[in-house]
Amino acid sequence: MNEPLGMNDDFEADPDALPPGEWWVAIIGDTWSGLDSISWHPGIAEIFDSSGERPRYDDEQHARMALLDAEFRAFDGLDEEDAAIMGFDELLGKHALVCGASQGIGRATAHELAGLGADVTVLARSVDALERVVAELPRRSSAQKHGYIAVDMGNHAELRARIEAVANVQAINILINNSGGPPGGQASTATTQAFHDAFNQHLIAAQTILQAILPGMQGSGYGRIVNVISTSVKEPIRNLGVSNTIRGAVASWSKTLATELGPFGITVNNVLPGYTRTQRLDQILGDRARATGSSEEKIAEGMLATVPLRRFAEASEIASVIAFLASPAAGYINGINVPVDGGRTLSL
Repeated sequence: MNEPLGMNDDFEADPDALPPGEWWVAIIGDTWSGLDSISWHPGIAEIFDSSGERPRYDDEQHARMALLDAEFRAFDGLDEEDAAIMGFDELLGKHALVCGASQGIGRATAHELAGLGADVTVLARSVDALERVVAELPRRSSAQKHGYIAVDMGNHAELRARIEAVANVQAINILINNSGGPPGGQASTATTQAFHDAFNQHLIAAQTILQAILPGMQGSGYGRIVNVISTSVKEPIRNLGVSNTIRGAVASWSKTLATELGPFGITVNNVLPGYTRTQRLDQILGDRARATGSSEEKIAEGMLATVPLRRFAEASEIASVIAFLASPAAGYINGINVPVDGGRTLSL
C-alpha cells in the first residue's frame, strides 16, 4: 500500500523540489502539514504543487475545499485496493446532481462527493461560476467526469429538459436539492406573490427535478435524495416567515417520498443546517441589522449566544453530513431530519 506523505517542518521548502504529484498545504502562522496529518488553523492557506504554482485562498471555505482537492490529488496513484481501504471509492461510478452548487453549501457538497469518487453535475444559474466550480472539483481517476447545468430553477420547463438530457446520458443516482432561501420578513406582512415565488423556487422545482431523474434512479438500483433545508422545520426562525413556511412544505414532501420510494432502494432525507458561513448568513445579518439599527457584529453575537458550540458552521461541515447520507453506509437511514446546528435546536 502506498504510504501517505510525511511531515515537512521546513517553512522554506521549495515547491519545485517536490516530487510530481505531491501536494503540500501551508497554514500561514502555524506549521506545514503533510497530507497524513492535517489540522486547520484560521489564516491564509496556500496550496503548493510540483509545478511551483501557489494559488492563495484567504477565506476558510475555499481553503478547506482546496485542501480536500489537494488531498485527493496526492492519492491519485492509489490502486483500487488501497482506495477502498482508505474510503476514497465509496461513490465511484455514481452520478450526483448538486443544485445551488456555485457557492456555499452546494459548492462544498460537490467537492465532498467528487472526492469520494462520484461523477458530479453542478447546477446553478451562472455559467462562469459553474465553470470555476467544475475546474476545481477533485478527480479520483481519469474516468471520473464532472459537468454543469446552467439554468434558472424558476423556469421549470427548461429545468426539466436540461436535467433529462443529462440523465438520459448517465442516470443520476444522487440528488442534492439545495437552493437559497427567500428574503426575510414576517409571514403576516409578506405578499402572496412572495409565497408563490418561494413555492415555485423550492417545492415545485424539487418536484420537477425528481420526475426528471426518477426513472434512471430507479433503474440504476441506487438512489439517494438529500434536501438541504433549515432547522426552521423543527423550530420556526424569527423574521423568516416565508422561508419557515416553504421549508416545512419541503420537509413534508420529503417524508412522503421516503415512504413511496423506499421499496425501490431510494432513501430521502433532509439536512437542516444551522447558522453557516455562507452568503445566506451575510444576507440574514444584514437584514437584521437594518431592521433593528444594530451592527452586524452585535447581531452575530446574539445569534451565537444561542449555539452551544459558540461558533458558526463551515459549509464543509454541512457537506460532510450530506455526503454521508449519499453514501452506501447510510443505506438504512430514510425519512429523517438531521440538524447540523451546533446544538442550537432545543427540540428533540
